[in-house]
Amino acid sequence: MTLKTNKFAGAGIVTAVTASLCCITPVLALISGASGIASAFSWLEPLRPYLTGITIVVLAFAWYLKLKPAKPDEIKCNCEEEEKKPFLQSTLFLAVVTLFAVAMLAFPYYSDIFYPDTKQEVIIVKQNGIFTVHLNVEGMTCEACNNHIEHAANELTGVIEAKADYKTGTADITYDKSRVDKAKIIDAINKTGYKVKNKP
Repeated sequence: MTLKTNKFAGAGIVTAVTASLCCITPVLALISGASGIASAFSWLEPLRPYLTGITIVVLAFAWYLKLKPAKPDEIKCNCEEEEKKPFLQSTLFLAVVTLFAVAMLAFPYYSDIFYPDTKQEVIIVKQNGIFTVHLNVEGMTCEACNNHIEHAANELTGVIEAKADYKTGTADITYDKSRVDKAKIIDAINKTGYKVKNKP
């Protein structure tokens, strides 16, 4: 019974990580400097609700196996000394696995803490030199994608504000035309692994 519980706990971790892989990859890409891989697992996003459901069911069953009362034939004689179970077979281990799975499933909602603050230097420019470009971006699937695209745009000198929205697949970049142009902004976003459909 304990071996079964561990198998279900392991399956819960695998499905939880897989469900969040599309959102974890942009952060890993930022940390490693390999930003081109940011959208590598975006194809998993449509499967995320199913993987989340599987994770919940698997972990619920693991908890059921762990907490269900023992049958009379499984109860040891009171005169035998109860052996101490190894950590991997303990309730604490299953609790740790469950918390890890919850943290993975919730990752898109707190992924922005991994992105450095890219506040731009405020420079007074003529209003007629400020432009906003509306870009259609392929490959965005969650908040982590938004953060990655905004970070890439804000790294450019001359970008005043960057707002991405994975729900609509768009990014609005406000920039100073005297310091940066639309083509450079598109190039910076394309280097993240997401693809801008607009032409420069």
